[in-house]
Amino acid sequence: MERNVGGIDRIGRIVIGVVVAIAGIAALAGYWAVGAVIGILALVVGGILFVTGTTQKCPINEAAGIDTTED
Repeated sequence: MERNVGGIDRIGRIVIGVVVAIAGIAALAGYWAVGAVIGILALVVGGILFVTGTTQKCPINEAAGIDTTED
């Protein structure tokens, strides 16, 4: 799989991924009263966004034919 995430898309995925993951951790630790299921979901979504941003590879972008890199 070639790179298909770049530029602002990449930075946004990393930043939002970290923020959402921290929110998930806060929910699981009891600092944010939204429930464990929401906390786990936020942690998973945040992790996926962070990984796709750092690796610059997104299978959904590839399936949709989207490429945000600046070749």
